[in-house]
Amino acid sequence: MRVQVGDVRLFFDVDGAQLVPDGKVMRERPTLLLLHGGPGFDHTQFKPQFDQLRDVAQVIYLDHRDNGRSDRIEADGCSLERWGDDVRAFCDALEIRRPIVLGVSFGGFVAQAYATRHPDHPGALILCSTAPRHRGDRVLDMFERLGGREARDVAAVYFRDTSTKTMREYARRCLPLYTRRPEDPDAMTRILPHANFDLTVTFFRDEFHRFDFRDALARVRCPTLVVAGENDPITPAADSEDIAAALPSGLVRLVRFPGCGHPVYHDDEEGFFRVVREFLGSL
Repeated sequence: MRVQVGDVRLFFDVDGAQLVPDGKVMRERPTLLLLHGGPGFDHTQFKPQFDQLRDVAQVIYLDHRDNGRSDRIEADGCSLERWGDDVRAFCDALEIRRPIVLGVSFGGFVAQAYATRHPDHPGALILCSTAPRHRGDRVLDMFERLGGREARDVAAVYFRDTSTKTMREYARRCLPLYTRRPEDPDAMTRILPHANFDLTVTFFRDEFHRFDFRDALARVRCPTLVVAGENDPITPAADSEDIAAALPSGLVRLVRFPGCGHPVYHDDEEGFFRVVREFLGSL
């Protein structure tokens, strides 16, 4: 399905009902809005794992503008501010109130933009395997720890001179270090028909090196779960600690997963969803 949101149509999919029979009344479940990573990918990275939450929430999968099945625009017309504002506008278009917004990786950047620009709107946040800013030193150190000097050097070249050429080498040498468990060999195949790697290159050349939410996170007003994998090379666990330190102390819970990479739900699905369910139950 697609819905008009400002100047674009955004694709979304839904898993589970919002209203469910409960005796003589209809009980309303909370809405869990999922923001995917990338940029340049789509919501399918969440499927099928997240359908297991439909018994406690209505799960909505969203493709960001210029990503996946949503409308394409000029890549230089995208920014974290615009993507964050899209989350608010998307919810307004569908009359979603007090959503629980879960952002993974780049989706976590978007979630931070949304929550800091519209602090009265979310009911809660879940920030998974993400960062308040890019710390190149931490990233390169982690790649070296996990994959040796060659991985560090390849990552350094990619972040210094992002292009389709350097992306191919980065994908070959560094992407396998993201997770501890083997990747689903069909997952990327499902994403590729709707991928937008021009957007990926544009973002990693520019805004990836500039964004910084540390000061703005003090404006967040909703309960926030921060989840980190201790073997995550691209958003190291120390980045999640920075998020937790920047958020109001009474609102944040930080959970680190030993032995897990990026994202946590791939390497420890059972543990991740147990923590998420506990968080949802506490709201």
